[in-house]
Amino acid sequence: MKSYEVCECGAPLQLREQPTPAPSGTEVLLEVTAAGICHSDIHFWEGVYDLGGGKVMRLTDRGLKLPLTLGHENVGRVVAVGPEAAGVAIGDVRLVYPWIGCGSCAVCRRGDEQLCLRPQFVGAFRPGGFSDHLMVPHPRCLIDFGDMPQEQAAPLACSGLTAYGALKKFGGLLQSEPLVVIGAGGVGLMALAILRAMQARGAIVVDIDAKKREAAMQAGALAVVDGRASDAAAQIQAIVNDRIWAVVDFVGSSSTVQLGVDLLTKGGHLVVVGLFGGEVTIPTPYIPMRAMTLQGSYTGSLPELKELIALLRRSPMPHMPVEVRPLDSVNKSLNDLRDGNVIGRVVLSPN
Repeated sequence: MKSYEVCECGAPLQLREQPTPAPSGTEVLLEVTAAGICHSDIHFWEGVYDLGGGKVMRLTDRGLKLPLTLGHENVGRVVAVGPEAAGVAIGDVRLVYPWIGCGSCAVCRRGDEQLCLRPQFVGAFRPGGFSDHLMVPHPRCLIDFGDMPQEQAAPLACSGLTAYGALKKFGGLLQSEPLVVIGAGGVGLMALAILRAMQARGAIVVDIDAKKREAAMQAGALAVVDGRASDAAAQIQAIVNDRIWAVVDFVGSSSTVQLGVDLLTKGGHLVVVGLFGGEVTIPTPYIPMRAMTLQGSYTGSLPELKELIALLRRSPMPHMPVEVRPLDSVNKSLNDLRDGNVIGRVVLSPN
C-alpha cells in the first residue's frame, strides 16, 4: 500500500509503502478511486489554526498525531470485508462518510457525531485517502451515490456536506430571501449548486478573486461583488434594497466575519463556516438590539450526507469544476490550493 503522509507539519508529504492491511470485525477495505483535496487538509498539513492577535491553536495539542495520511473526501471500491461487515459486497463503489465519532457518547447517539469530543475523523485522527487503499471502520460509513461520476461524488463528503449543513441552518428563509455567500472556493461553488437543487431564491457571492467571481456567475449566482471594494457592503445592500437576512461565510477571516455582521438587518442570521482565522469584536448590545443570530457550522452529520445524496439524485446539480490529478501530485496540489490557484476542487486518483 502506498500512502502520502504528513511527517512534519508544513513540510512536503512523504511517500510511504507498507503492507496492505486486512480488515477485521466490521472493517471494510477500499481501493481508493477518488480523493478530494480540501482547505481542511491545508490546516491539518500546516498543523495550526490562526486565532488572531498572534495566537494559534496547534492541532498536535488537540490529538493530531504524526505521521498522518490526509484525505477525507473519498470514494473507493470495496476489495475486502471483515467477518462482521454486513450490507456491503466486494466490488461496491461507495462514498465514505469521514466525520466519525466515538459512537457511544450522547452526541454520537443523537446523530451528531461530527461534534464528538473523541473524534475518529478519516484523514485527521485515522488514515485518510491520499493513498491507494483506505480502511473504513464500519459499513454504515459507506454511502451509495448512484451513477454520479466518482470525481463529482468525492467532494460531497466534505465540500458538499459542509455547504448543505450550513444552508440547512437558515431553514425556510432561503426560499424567500437571497443569501449572501462569502467565498467562491470549492465550498462556496458547491453551495450555489445545492441552492439550485433546494429551489432556493439564490445567492449574491462575495470574493476577492475575479476568476472565482466569474466561476460563481457561471454557477448561477444572482450577482457577484469584489470583497476588497471599499463599498462592498453598500453594493450588496443596493442589490437587495438594504435588507440582508442571511449571510454564510465560507472564508472565516476577521474581515469577512465583520462584513457578515455589518450586512445583517435586524433579526438577520450569519453562519460562519470557514476557518481562515482571525478575530472580531462585536459590541454586546448589538446582539440583542439587532436580534442577530451568529452561528457556527462544522461539516455535517451522517444523516445529512444521506439527505444530500438523496436530494442530488432527485435534482441533479450541474457538474462542479473538478480537476482530476494523479496521486503523486499531492504536494503540488496542496500548494496550489493554499495559494488560491484552484477553481472548484482538485481530486486525486491513484490510477
